[in-house]
Parts: sequence; structure tokens; C-alpha cells
Amino acid sequence: MSKKPFYELVKIMARLRAKNGCPWDRAQTHASLKKHIIEEAYELCDAIDSKNTEKLKDELGDFLFQVIFQAQIAKERGAFDIDDVLKASAAKMLNRHPHVFGRHRAKNPDDAYKHWQSRKITEKNYRDRKSILDGVPKTLPALIKAQKISKRAAHEGFDWPDITFVVDKVHEELEEVKTELKQRDKHRLAEEIGDLLFAVAILSRFGGIDAEGALHNATKKFAKRFGNVERAVRKRGRKMNDCGFEELYFLWRKLR
Repeated sequence: MSKKPFYELVKIMARLRAKNGCPWDRAQTHASLKKHIIEEAYELCDAIDSKNTEKLKDELGDFLFQVIFQAQIAKERGAFDIDDVLKASAAKMLNRHPHVFGRHRAKNPDDAYKHWQSRKITEKNYRDRKSILDGVPKTLPALIKAQKISKRAAHEGFDWPDITFVVDKVHEELEEVKTELKQRDKHRLAEEIGDLLFAVAILSRFGGIDAEGALHNATKKFAKRFGNVERAVRKRGRKMNDCGFEELYFLWRKLR
């Protein structure tokens, strides 16, 4: 694999940030680029879902450029450069995979994750953490964060004995939501709905399901079926607001 294309991109980034470079690129900071990193990450995920190879290649390049952009800004302030980033990443991967690069062996993905976590907590950036839950990004989407936190707790032995207990917990939380609906206290209702969603996230983990992906697919399915209903209503020369719920729900069930 040639290093030339990679370092050509690094040089392009340096040129964009140079004195006579692009005014927009020169104005950016680590912080100002955060929203662009998030946007590129979501566009990359869309490309993966699309199963379009050309689109995936294009979005991977855009995401990589954001990494190079951050490294260039750091280089300019004398902190580190892209080579330091690559060296640190390589060292981290070697350390966290003793079951590949060492004498340990992993029986399955869960065992590999345990090796990863055991090595991870010995690293400099993790030694000072007081809790296994420290370091989970605050800005993660809520469902991803819920599963990540519950998974970390589970690997410390804090987990339900089996999935039947989790199902019971979901039913329990749903009953509490029903109770709060009668009380009409929005603060308490929000708290109980949050507990229900967290329990569902744990249920997804027990079932080996990515909760965020499952909700994404359910939302996509809803949007598709809703579009079918809209088209059916328009064919009848009517508007959605002119139809009663029973009529719309009949179409919803009919046009799966």
C-alpha cells in the first residue's frame, strides 16, 4: 500500500491552512469543526446503509479529511501531527489486542471485548478514571449511550441474570408510565419514560440487537408506510386532515 496518496492529502490540508490558503479553512479551530465531524460521521453511516461502494469511498475520504484537518491545527500549535496520531493509534491497537498480537486467545467476540477492556484500563488516559463508566462521550445519541453504559456495567458483573428479568423490568417500567399518565405530572412522566427507554435499551443488548439501529429502521419503516397512506388519501382527492383516525388507520394496516 502506497503512502503517497495519504501524504498528498496531508500536504493539501497544510496548503489550505497556509498564509495564502483558503480563508475558510484558515479560520477553523478544533471546536468549530466539531459539527462538521458529526455531520460527516452521519453521512458516512448513510453511505454504509446505502450499500453504494462509490458513495462509501467518497464519504470515507471526507471523514478522513476531518481527522487530517484536526491534526494540522494541532501541528500548527506545536502539539502533535498526523504521524503522532497514527503512531498512537497503532500502539493502542497492539496493546488492546493481546489475543491477536500476544499469547492470549479469544474464544468469541465477548471474550475479545474483555481482553480489550482489561488492556484499555491500564493505559495512561484511563488510569485516573474513578469509574468504569467514565469516558463515555456525553454527546452520544441517547440509545447508543444507554447500551454502552449498561454493557460496561454488565462486564463488571452488574447485570440481570437473564433476559426474562429484563422483560419483566420493561413491563414494570411501562406500568409506572401508565400511572404517571394519570397523574399528569410531566416531570415525573418524563422520568418514567426515560426509565422505560433505558430498560428497552438493555433488552436490546440482551437480544444482541443494536437499539439505535433498530429504532432507525422502525422510523424508516414508519415513514415509508405513512407515505403510502398519504398517497392513498391523495388518490381519493382528499387531504389527511379531512380523514378520521379510523379511516387513516384502516389504510395504514391495509398498505403495509
